[in-house]
Amino acid sequence: MTAPARLGLVILAVDDLAETVRFYRDAFGWATTVEVPVYVELELPEGMALGLYEREAFGRNTSQVPAPTPPGALAPVELYLSVDDLPGCVDRVRAAGGRLLSDPAPRDWGDEVAYFADPAGNVVAVARRSQAPNRSSSTP
Repeated sequence: MTAPARLGLVILAVDDLAETVRFYRDAFGWATTVEVPVYVELELPEGMALGLYEREAFGRNTSQVPAPTPPGALAPVELYLSVDDLPGCVDRVRAAGGRLLSDPAPRDWGDEVAYFADPAGNVVAVARRSQAPNRSSSTP
């Protein structure tokens, strides 16, 4: 049997690379590990990474440019981030320019979660475990 695949990198195609990079650095303090004119990679805890790729350049790798997300709309992507200090994180994400979608609230799956949109329209959930999950309800 082969080893299972492990997720180590998520890459998002974005229209304004500089603005999106600034948002994630300011909101979460992640360090840059790769920076070229069309791509920036940020180091997340526990060996994960987030890549931010200028949309047109992303399309050179895939032979198709992803459709842009219209201003004010949401992309079909959600980053679900676990945090210890939810109020502090919510404040940092707001200060970094995250568009609030839903205030922090307890959710059926046992987390307290606030939802934001990043500058590219990707959904960013910041969550803190608040109780044991209700196994009969849906999960994120």
